[in-house]
Amino acid sequence: MTIQSFDFHSDLLRAILWQYENADKLNALARGKSAYFNRSTVAFWRDWYRDVFNIDSANDFGLAVWGRILDVPLGIDVPPSDKNKIGYGFGANKRNFKANFRRNADYTLTLTTAQKRLLVRMRYFTLTQSPTITNINRFLARYFSNGNGKVVVLDPLDMSYIWYVFDFKPDEGLRLLLDNFDLLPRPSGVGVKYRIVTRPAFGVGEKRKNFTDTFGN
Repeated sequence: MTIQSFDFHSDLLRAILWQYENADKLNALARGKSAYFNRSTVAFWRDWYRDVFNIDSANDFGLAVWGRILDVPLGIDVPPSDKNKIGYGFGANKRNFKANFRRNADYTLTLTTAQKRLLVRMRYFTLTQSPTITNINRFLARYFSNGNGKVVVLDPLDMSYIWYVFDFKPDEGLRLLLDNFDLLPRPSGVGVKYRIVTRPAFGVGEKRKNFTDTFGN
């Protein structure tokens, strides 16, 4: 359902009783109130739908709300540097460059809005959709596949893993999510792996499948 499906306008003039229909001052006041309501309330709900409710257009604040609701982290906790690492510098005990070349405290790596949106989408899908291969591929076609290529999920039918197969090289932003978050949809109790196949496989069987592992990338 889209925002166009809702009509937030309200005709406050309909609340005036019939015996006051000719009361000019009362009607003028009601028209002013109605105009103010339509300007402020309609704008508020449209902005709320765009910035919070709709994941496809939510801003960082809206995605933070979704993150709290769905219990999904929207950052990556990075532990401190190895305490045994020797700092680099020229002063006593090599301290003067220590802050630049060694990190002594943990911190949270901030994600981009697009990365946060994809995490929320994956979590929302996992909680609201049946993780069948058909449903997952439909989800991938909409949110993962792009002008560079497509992503499909394959089931080896042994309840071990399902495979996400990319026919393009994911950019650094997507690789960061794949390597640090366990949110790729899959059936309960089944593991998940991903593979990047950028060259067509060579073989002589149906759809060249029999040499995939040997000659495919």
